[in-house]
Order: sequence, then structure tokens, then C-alpha cells
Amino acid sequence: MTAPMDLIREIWFLKRDIVSDDYDRALARLAEEVPMTIHEVATGTRVWTWTVPEKWTCHEAYLETLDGRRLLDHKEHPLHIVSYSLPFEGQVTRDELFQHLHTHAHLREAVPFVFKYYQRDWGLCSSQEFKESLTDDAYRVVIKTDFSPGSLKIGEVVVPGEVEDCFVVAAHLDHPAMANDDLTGVVVGLEAARRMLSQTRPHFTYRFLFFPETLGSIAYLSRYEHLIPRMRGGLFLEMLGNDSPHALQTSFQPESATDVCLVSAFKDLSKGAYVGTYRSIIDNDERQFNSPGVRVPMLSLSRVENPHLPESRFAPYPEYHSSLDTLDIVSAERLQESVDLVVGLINAFDRNRYVVNHFKGEVFASGIGIWVDYREDPIRHKLMFEIMERFDGSRRPADVARELNVPFQTVWELAEKLLEKKLVSLIDFPRPSDPHLK
Repeated sequence: MTAPMDLIREIWFLKRDIVSDDYDRALARLAEEVPMTIHEVATGTRVWTWTVPEKWTCHEAYLETLDGRRLLDHKEHPLHIVSYSLPFEGQVTRDELFQHLHTHAHLREAVPFVFKYYQRDWGLCSSQEFKESLTDDAYRVVIKTDFSPGSLKIGEVVVPGEVEDCFVVAAHLDHPAMANDDLTGVVVGLEAARRMLSQTRPHFTYRFLFFPETLGSIAYLSRYEHLIPRMRGGLFLEMLGNDSPHALQTSFQPESATDVCLVSAFKDLSKGAYVGTYRSIIDNDERQFNSPGVRVPMLSLSRVENPHLPESRFAPYPEYHSSLDTLDIVSAERLQESVDLVVGLINAFDRNRYVVNHFKGEVFASGIGIWVDYREDPIRHKLMFEIMERFDGSRRPADVARELNVPFQTVWELAEKLLEKKLVSLIDFPRPSDPHLK
């Protein structure tokens, strides 16, 4: 069992382009940690309105002066080459080079992550400081890349439940030589899956997916459409190792049972955490699950530095999409906090079923050992009875939590005590016990 931080350290510098040998190596490494099925979708396959691209391999990519002095080389850092760059060899003027030499919009010292999966062109990347140092009239560019048939690969870890209805946890494994985006989401999801596999069999089934960004989720959903009606909800994980508070972004359906449940459980599980509406914090693969024709209420969990700024969606932390996204901005402590939070949210989801009462009238609280003395704690005394009054087969714990404006965990603690006494049970669909409704 490899610790999350150690696993990131092993694979973060691999050239994890969406269809590539190094992406495959990274996924195979994950599969050594937990039982995993690897799905493959071949180059050229139509996945809804998209097409799976070729495997891309970069053999060489460098910039040198006309007298042969090497200035920039992708062997030193994978981001020096535009992902899916066309091959190119030749002498270019400084002006022509600058049209193909990309820099980061905000970080002068950083090399940017630039990709052209479908907009084919050749290109290199450098820091702005390096670009400004280029004063010769001409340079030599060598880019040796090729495109070949391959397959997009998706890793899936299934935690079987009592029912086939499922909850999806997902993260993207691509992005060469970057750590926080999104190997942190990957290792947090992997560790959460490992914990779930070691626990008592859950009620719902849980599917943990690891794939290339955007195209991976589309490929999975299009190939396994029969599963979509069984998907009750999901959670996309990304950027969970940096030093920012947790942010939970709701789904396109903020009134869904999944949204109500995760939001009610969230703040009590993470200090300083905040909630934002759909696409107000970050944009990623949760979009594909929430999209027309799918409509799975998938939320996202991340750590975003400036959540109230519109541009945070494209610059969620300073080192985003750059060579500065290294192990230095990730910590084992923050990863552990995120694992604990994800497991807590999953546990809340699994418990969020309709609470059916097997008692009538007010429960004899002191007789079953749950009495709260109103003289010592009148607020908790009142809340206990307010919660029990709503255990009538028409509500789930999260529904009660929202009605009373209390955390999910507060409601569940009482429900669990009544479950132990066999005074209530949990079911998947509402069954009101009010005799007037029968």
C-alpha cells in the first residue's frame, strides 16, 4: 500500500498526454494499488460528438542557435513541447519562432501547459523570461513527433453494494509533469476507494474512475450508457493538495437528493470550507455528467484560492497549468484531509435513505437511553424531538438536516441510535407512515 504523496512522487513527471505510453504507465501503476478494470476505446472511435485521437509520441523537441547551441529541450521538462504538436524541422526567423513559442499569461518564470489535441500545429513552450532573452535573427527548431493508432484508457474501481444504483467518483490522470492538477485528485480518489473496499459492504455501488480530462468521461459515458440511469450522483475530485480551503461546487441540479445530502454533510467535515453553485468555482469533467442527455448530479470538490473571482475557474491557484505545479505545493497533510472528507461525504450519501418509523407517538427517550435533560440543554432537547418527528418515512436524513438547518451528522447520530433499537429502518423510496395518506 503506497501512501498518496509517495504515489504522486513516483508518477508526476511522466509525460501523461491523453493517449500516450506514459499515460498508460501511470494508469498501470495505479492498478497495482487496488483491483482495477482498464477500459480501452480505440483511436478513431466516435464517442457521442467527439472522436478519440491518435496516440502521440514525442521523440525529440528542442530549440538551438544556428551554430548548434542547445537552448531549450523537452527532455529537461515535458512542458517544453505543445502536447500533440505536429513534427517540424527547420530554420525559422525570430518572428516566426515567436508565433509558435508559447508562454504563461501570468507567470514570467514558468513554462505553460499548452495542448492542441484537435487544432493541429507545431509548437514549443518556454518562460516569458527565456523568450525575451532570444535576440538572434534566426534559430533552428527540431520537433520529432508521430501519431499512431492507440487507445484511450480508463481505469475503474468498483466497490459493489447491496444495490446496483451507484455513485461515481472521478479524477483525471493526464497533464504531463504536473502534481496538484490532478494527481492529487487521483490519489485521493484511489485512497478513498481502498478504504471503501476494506469496509463493510455499502448499500449503494461506488464506481471510481480515472481517465484523461473531458474525453475520458465522454468516452466512458458513451460506451456505458446503460449505467447512466443507475447513477444517483457523483463527485469529481481535483486540485486537493494545495494550501486552500475545500470548495464544494453543486451540480446542475442543486435540489437533487445528492446535492442536498453532500452540502448538508460538507461543512461539518471540513473547517473553513465553502459551497459554490455549478460552474462558479471550477470547470471540469463534472460538466459531462451534468450535460443534456446524461443529467447525473455530479458535484466537484477542489481547493481554490480565489473562489469569488470570475477568473478563478481558469486560474484556481497561482501555479495552475505551469511548470511550477510541482510537489512543492502539495502536502501529505492536505491530501489526508481530503481523503477523510471524501470518505465522509460518501458515507453520508450511503446513509441518506428514507427513515421509516416503527414507533407511534412520541418516543420514550429516557426509556431507550437517549434522553436529553431540557433543564441542562434545552436547545438539544428540543432538536432531538424535532428530528424524530420527521422520521416518518417521507424524508431522508439530509432532508431533515436542511429543514432544521443542522449538519447531516447531527441527524444521522440520532437515526443511528434508533436503528440500533429497531425503532426505525432505512428504505430507498418514500413510504409515509401517516395513515391518512394510505
